[in-house]
Amino acid sequence: MENTEMSKKPTLDAVPEAKREYAGFLKNNMREYGMLLSLVAIMAFFQVMTDGTLMQPLNLTNLVLQNSYVVIMALGMLMVIVAGHIDLSVGSVVGFIGALAAVLMVNYEMNFIVTIVICLIAGAAIGAAQGYWVAFFRIPSFIVTLAGMLVFKGLTLALLEGQSVGPFPRGFQLLSSGFIPEFFPDTASVRLTSLLVGLAAAAILLAVKVHGRSKQVKHGMEEEPALFFLLKNGLFAVAIIAFSYMMASYKGMPNVLIIMFALMVVYTFVTNRTTIGRRVYAVGGNEKAAKLSGIKTERVSFYTFVNMGMLAALAGLIFAARLNTATPKAGTGFELDVIAACFIGGASATGGVGKVMGAVIGAFIMGVMNNGMSIMGIGIDYQQVIKGLVLLAAVFFDVYNKNK
Repeated sequence: MENTEMSKKPTLDAVPEAKREYAGFLKNNMREYGMLLSLVAIMAFFQVMTDGTLMQPLNLTNLVLQNSYVVIMALGMLMVIVAGHIDLSVGSVVGFIGALAAVLMVNYEMNFIVTIVICLIAGAAIGAAQGYWVAFFRIPSFIVTLAGMLVFKGLTLALLEGQSVGPFPRGFQLLSSGFIPEFFPDTASVRLTSLLVGLAAAAILLAVKVHGRSKQVKHGMEEEPALFFLLKNGLFAVAIIAFSYMMASYKGMPNVLIIMFALMVVYTFVTNRTTIGRRVYAVGGNEKAAKLSGIKTERVSFYTFVNMGMLAALAGLIFAARLNTATPKAGTGFELDVIAACFIGGASATGGVGKVMGAVIGAFIMGVMNNGMSIMGIGIDYQQVIKGLVLLAAVFFDVYNKNK
């Protein structure tokens, strides 16, 4: 009788212990899960308020195309913010690179592939020029990039001579408006190639996550409860498959979506698995401690700006390809959406904190809000007010958690 009671006692104690484990994990990771749940809630809200228009395949395709440049720049801005800096010039760089591409392809009839390479190099050079002053001369990044914003706005006007330049070659337009080719007979109601790409992406995601967790368990380093791990990654896989099916039922996967996904994978790997990625977090967390530990902090900060310049150039090419013309006002206000996406996605205003998926989620929160409010007919004036309040709430939540 006593043995039976003793065998039951651990089982009874295990329930509150498991609850405490889940509660503790949620408390420590509230920002990450909160942003994901916020995105789901915002999408559900606008899906209802727009009578189902938000999740239509055509609108989802437009959502991807409209926000691709914000997501791409958010990856670079995340690295800059994590390192403890800011870049206000990215919107002007987008406009300048679009203008440079237009002049090379339209006025000088240069091949679009050569133009893309030149523009990416130019973007990296712009980032290096600004990063040099920030990293080695210790001029605040706010001042340097504010100056850069003005300089490249002026250069854009000079390049275009105050006029729009276009159209672009068809091959260049496909950078933004094209879709991946269909390798199966185009008789079905869905594009099988795009659906298979989505299925493969979901399978690879699950395999990588399971492999990573098994290594953590093997070394006794796992932190995430198994139930949370299964639910989160299972829902991610289902969401990828559902999204792929909806894309496949229209025109398939846009080319720019493949570019975005590839960059997300690369930057997730860089931030989590490489030395340079860990050094960026170390510099942003405590620059003096990082310097004393042997990290060349100036060089790390410099590299983050070079990276930001190159991604801003890529975003500029994609935006120009989507419009099929370069305009003097291209890129205006982009820096605000990009910075807001990073902060909403969990990056800390003081540096040292932020994740790639958080920045991507933040970018899509901004994108879904823009798209949903536009469908509902809300004016641009009130859209700006709402976005500003959301950004303020996200930063307040970050500061509140730190003080707590």
